[in-house]
Amino acid sequence: MLIKNVFGVDLGTSAVKIYSLRKNRLMAEKDMIALRNGTQVIAVGNDAFEMFEKNPPNVVIDRPIVNGKIADVDEVEMMLRLLLKRTDKHVGRKPIIYFSVPVNMSEIEKRAYYAICYNSSFQSPKIFLVDRPICDALALGIPLSRTRGSMILSIGAQSTKMSVLSNEQIMISNSIPVGGQQLNEAICEDLRRTQNLLIGTRTARRLKAVLTNLDRPRDEARKVFGIDTLSGLPKEAVISSALISRIVEREVVKEAETVRSFLERIPPQVGRSVREEGIFLTGGTARIPGIDRCLSKIIGCKINLSGNYELCTVKGLEEIIKHKELRKWAYTIKDKK
Repeated sequence: MLIKNVFGVDLGTSAVKIYSLRKNRLMAEKDMIALRNGTQVIAVGNDAFEMFEKNPPNVVIDRPIVNGKIADVDEVEMMLRLLLKRTDKHVGRKPIIYFSVPVNMSEIEKRAYYAICYNSSFQSPKIFLVDRPICDALALGIPLSRTRGSMILSIGAQSTKMSVLSNEQIMISNSIPVGGQQLNEAICEDLRRTQNLLIGTRTARRLKAVLTNLDRPRDEARKVFGIDTLSGLPKEAVISSALISRIVEREVVKEAETVRSFLERIPPQVGRSVREEGIFLTGGTARIPGIDRCLSKIIGCKINLSGNYELCTVKGLEEIIKHKELRKWAYTIKDKK
C-alpha cells in the first residue's frame, strides 16, 4: 500500500516539530536559521543553534517565528523546506501538510502558512490548519464531544496560552507574554543586578534547566563565566540551585495569579467543570520540576501535567493524520469564510 507524503508541522517559537506519516517519525529542531550576508543559508535548526551567540559579524542567527506566529515568510519557507527533507528525504509531489496554528489569527496570518509552502519547491501541496488548543486536547485525550469545560495551559518559549474548550469548540483563548525566554531573561537580569554578572540567555537557559526545582532546591551549584558589569573584565561565579529556583518561582507566581484571574472570569458552570477535572498543563516550560504543584497551590485547582511537554501539539497533529474521524478539526482558509 502506498502511503502518502503527509506531514504534521508545529511551528513553535523555540522549536519546529514535524511528524512524517510515511516514516512514522517525529523530529524536533530549534527554530533558528543562520544567514551569511543576509541571503545565504548556512544552517537551520539545531545546527544554527550551535552557532548562536558564537557567530561572526557577517552571519546572522534569526528566529523567524515569534510568539508562535510566522514573523518572516521567506526565512520560515527556507527553514521548513530543509527541515522537512531531514524528516523525510523524499517529500514528493502533492504533499499534505497539517499546520497547528494560534487561535484568532487574521486572514493575512493564515495565508502566511500557504505562502511558505506554495513559494517553496513543493509541487501542488495541500494545506490544512488546526487550532493549537484542539491539537493539545486530542493529544491529552480530552473528549471534545463530551466535555462541559476543559482548560489547557500551554507554557511555551515566549508566551503562555490559556484555552477553555466546551461543547466541541474553543470557548475562550487568551495569551500572556510569559514563557521560557522570559524566565531566562529574569535570570540574566537578577544576576546582573545582584552580582554584577553579565551572562547570555543561552547560559541562563542552561542554569534554569539544570538547577531549577520548585519543590525543593537541589543541593548543588554550577560555575559560570560572564562579564563583570563594573570592570568590564571576565568574571567567574558559582550559582546555586536555591538562587535560580527563587528567581524562576517569582515569575511563575506572577503567571499563576494571572491564570487564577482568567479562571474566575469564565462562566460559573464551565469553571466548575474545569475545577472538577483539573487544568491540563503542557508546553516546554512545563518540564521545570515542581511547576505543576507551584501553580496548583496558587490557582487553587488540580494540575494535570502532560508527559508530552513541548511535543503535545504535534502529537495531536499525529492523531488527526492517523485517524480519519478526527480530520473534521482541520480546515482551510475557504472553510472559514
